[in-house]
Amino acid sequence: MSHTPWNQPGSRNDSEEKRSSFPTTMLKASAIEEQLQSAVGRANLRDATAEDMVSGVRPQFVVEPENEQQLVAALFCADEAGAAVIPRGGGTKLDWGNPPKRAEVILSTARLNRVLEHAWADLTVTVQAGCTLQSLQNTLAQHGQRLAFDGLWPERATIGGVLSTNDSGALRLRFGGLRDLILGVTIALPDGTLASSGGKVVKNVAGYDLPKLVTGAFGTLGVITSAVFRLHPLPRSARTLSFTAENFQAMQDLVLSIQDSKLAHTALQIRWPCADILFEATDAGLNAQESQLHKLLGSTRVKEASGHVWNARQELWNSRTDNAVIAKLSILPAEIAKKVDALKGIANSRKLTWQMVAQAAGITTLRLDSDPVSISAAVRELRAEVEGSGGSLVVLRRPKILESLDAWGNAGDSAGLMRAVKYQLDSKGTLNPGRFVGGI
Repeated sequence: MSHTPWNQPGSRNDSEEKRSSFPTTMLKASAIEEQLQSAVGRANLRDATAEDMVSGVRPQFVVEPENEQQLVAALFCADEAGAAVIPRGGGTKLDWGNPPKRAEVILSTARLNRVLEHAWADLTVTVQAGCTLQSLQNTLAQHGQRLAFDGLWPERATIGGVLSTNDSGALRLRFGGLRDLILGVTIALPDGTLASSGGKVVKNVAGYDLPKLVTGAFGTLGVITSAVFRLHPLPRSARTLSFTAENFQAMQDLVLSIQDSKLAHTALQIRWPCADILFEATDAGLNAQESQLHKLLGSTRVKEASGHVWNARQELWNSRTDNAVIAKLSILPAEIAKKVDALKGIANSRKLTWQMVAQAAGITTLRLDSDPVSISAAVRELRAEVEGSGGSLVVLRRPKILESLDAWGNAGDSAGLMRAVKYQLDSKGTLNPGRFVGGI
């Protein structure tokens, strides 16, 4: 891991150089503004508006650095001033997690949006945190490659944001999650340094902990400025097939039989009452895979479907009703039917409606619609059911009236370790205070 002091842009390997000092006492808003302006320039600093609110909390300033050095300088200024910082990319998931305890400064990565290096022969890419997922994919496609990852709202979601929230979709089944795809990362720390870990080659394992550590940390440990990913070739052809079952237990049995087979499928999801399977290969390969699937499923009717079905998870967000709650459940694949039965019982007793999209790996996105009191009670009941068998339920979106509903649930034995890591990297609690597990 390497560290670079923000005020020494030419010496990335010398972290012992003395940094410029700032007052350590809490500064007034005018003083904070002055320090931020000295770090990034007047053109890159503005007053926050109502549109910049984070879960009902309105910041004072929005900082949009032009480069990595300005970003780490601004973060250092805020840390020294005792100002809470909320990192922001495309803002697509800014309401995920708990509301922040404080929010004085929005630190935007919008201008750090370039693909720094596409080593297409090595199947790696280095990209800045503010680059959108769709922009990155467009660049990679020019060489027949992709980041094998299907996050939500790719046209707006940024690399830093999807890493921080550890968002992932159906492709996770074949290619793994972001922790499996990331090779290296550079993050800005509140103490004024840039920390880098990992490498640009797929076989490099030195310093892999930092990339995995910040993935899913909700920006509480550092602000991601760039990342290195392993890539995969674009498929020559793709085919989506769908099938149904009499009940959810039968559907789960079919999904598990597919998982236990020799089928080379890329993705597999349940969007009740249908299930979808994705094959990627040559045309001859697709025909062979489809034939094997028909043999495996027997009399079950299988039909070709549009690739649009893989947007089912995102479509759960499309209806912006005030009282909807959307949650992510992590459960064992063999437990899906059992948890759905529990959900049905809870939904019937609380008179609420539900929709879900379950990945074959057990990661399930659930939408609940009803009045806030019923939804709050249902979430607590379902969370207890899921956690009782070693799973988890994380609330991704909830109405304002339910902002006090904890997003994370029981952190278990890991809470102490997570707090210790947080203190080592952000001792003053500058970054996203209160938003993560256990109020971190």
